[in-house]
Amino acid sequence: MRKFDKKTLAGLGVGSLLAVILLLGISQYQTPAKSRQIYKDALSDMQKEDFSNAYYLFSRVSFLSNLKPVALYHQGECADELEDYSTAVKKYQMLFKLYPANKLSLKAKYQAAQNLVKTNPNLAEKYFNDIFTRYPNTDYAIASEYYLGLLMMKSYTESEEKIFPLSKKDDVENCFRHYLKKAPSGRLAMNVVNDWLSLDKTISNDDYLLMAKSCYLLGDYKKAQELLNKVNLKESWALDVQNSYALGNIPRARYLTEWGLMHHAQYIDSEEVENAINTYMLFAPTKLKGATKLFYIANSKGKDYIWDLKCSYTDSQYKSQCFKDFYLKFPNSKYVDDALSQIFIETIRKGDISNAQKIGKDFLNKFKDSPYAPMVMYWMGRAAEKRHEYADYMSYYKSVIAKYPDNYYAYRAYLRMNHNPGPIVTSYINEQEIAYPYKVKPAIIKELIDLEDYDILEELAGDDKFLKSWIFYQKGDYSQSVVLARDAMDSLDVKPDKFDVRWRLVYPLHYYDEVKKYADVNGNNPPLMLSIVREESYFNPSAKSAVGAVGLMQLMPQTASEIAIKHNIKKFSLYIPAQNILLGNYYYAFLKTYLSGMDISAVAAYNGGIGSVNSWNNSIYYNDTDEFVEQIPYPETKNYVKKVFRSYWNYIRIYSGNK
Repeated sequence: MRKFDKKTLAGLGVGSLLAVILLLGISQYQTPAKSRQIYKDALSDMQKEDFSNAYYLFSRVSFLSNLKPVALYHQGECADELEDYSTAVKKYQMLFKLYPANKLSLKAKYQAAQNLVKTNPNLAEKYFNDIFTRYPNTDYAIASEYYLGLLMMKSYTESEEKIFPLSKKDDVENCFRHYLKKAPSGRLAMNVVNDWLSLDKTISNDDYLLMAKSCYLLGDYKKAQELLNKVNLKESWALDVQNSYALGNIPRARYLTEWGLMHHAQYIDSEEVENAINTYMLFAPTKLKGATKLFYIANSKGKDYIWDLKCSYTDSQYKSQCFKDFYLKFPNSKYVDDALSQIFIETIRKGDISNAQKIGKDFLNKFKDSPYAPMVMYWMGRAAEKRHEYADYMSYYKSVIAKYPDNYYAYRAYLRMNHNPGPIVTSYINEQEIAYPYKVKPAIIKELIDLEDYDILEELAGDDKFLKSWIFYQKGDYSQSVVLARDAMDSLDVKPDKFDVRWRLVYPLHYYDEVKKYADVNGNNPPLMLSIVREESYFNPSAKSAVGAVGLMQLMPQTASEIAIKHNIKKFSLYIPAQNILLGNYYYAFLKTYLSGMDISAVAAYNGGIGSVNSWNNSIYYNDTDEFVEQIPYPETKNYVKKVFRSYWNYIRIYSGNK
């Protein structure tokens, strides 16, 4: 195949629409199969970084092929890689002029504008303005606004003949400000900060704070601190708490949290106040002590959040009264649904079923869309069951399953309806492959899938998280795939039935062969072990937590070493999936054996520690699994148990036919 250097590439560009029309008229007909083969060869060369030959081959794709717009885009990319920016611009221009409705045209115009910033700023400004005006809700519009500000600044700062009027500086500043507000951790955010700081203009406290937030989010904590030092502390303390903690300055983070909550919470956005509180809790001696101290310090914004936290960590005998006091004090708080749900649960636990049913009905009337609604609905079923109200309790259980099919409480309702006393439904699942998430594939999507051009597919996917999830799965990024699918499914008001293939993206079977092999050897339940893998790492074998837990099953190195010695394993790496899964199964089997074969206790111990679970077993009064789980004193462990068994429920629901 013929190869071309950069000079030759420039000659390959078609200079006008007329030339394209002439080319279409005289070119020899090319079969779709031939176009696909040429495209495939070009893509292969591109992946091998042979950009010169890839450019040439993409140019040979027929204009009659629906692959031509994508080929033009790839030509622009190849020219960019070869630093032949003028040719790249020509290819991008050809794409958005010939195919304005194509989804790649917006990206092509943006790429062309970027390449023109230095060589033809007027045309670049025209393109950026067009993107900003016609596609205002896109990421490209946000980035374009930054470039419009940059071009405006350069038009004055790089010319000795022009005076930079204050009004124009204000316009530039507005462009930069809008970018940081819309995309504080965006790809261009640090460029925005640096360009803004170079603008010869007085910068306000609010704007320094805006820049500091971007630096913090992007991990430049030293620069963030420099900017925070320019801001009045009563306005910056909440972000300063987070940044100080990131810098390892715990005394400063502690002091600022306490000082800020005591004197200046009213100056800070509620979300930022809560972020500071959450940071403080990371280094508090215990969660209860930390929340209690802040509870007595805070006197304005954030008080309700701290109160809710304190109640969550309060000993069970005082918990109900704590939430009652909170409910009376803050009836309009966004956390009041949590308080009422906890009052309801405690009333159930005390056996006051009649009052519990009144509270539950009140909750479901007031907070039908609350995340706590499935729990209240399920326990209303339990309450009706205790009173032998058969029609009512079956109605509640069926409603939980119908409205919240993937929820932990749908799983618990299924067990109650089927008189299953234990947590395990089955160990068998019918393995099925990940499938394209929709029944219909547009022709161009089908072709790109066949050609495995996933980068372009990602561009065409736009805001479709399910499609992006599938693409990431195809690219081998399992963790990102699961997160995208999870978020997409959570955003649906009405969940699809269990046969919908999108569920497999949310609950995939990655590493299931290894999981099943080592679970079977250790007498563990394979779908349950897969659920632990999902919740611990989202299938990222390189995952490492803040406390040092490693790999798919997030094992601490010291724990893994002890397990390895016990099983005569002399050499291992927690980053190797099979070895991590083997050691994780050994560890789980040990926990389960030590805790009388109880899976609920073993899952709780996997997160909260075996000593804690032993303590809870001795101090918590409970009649069954449900009561034990609801009384776990550590909210993190309680939520972990629910998440693992929610995953377990969904694996058996999706892959083995259970409702």
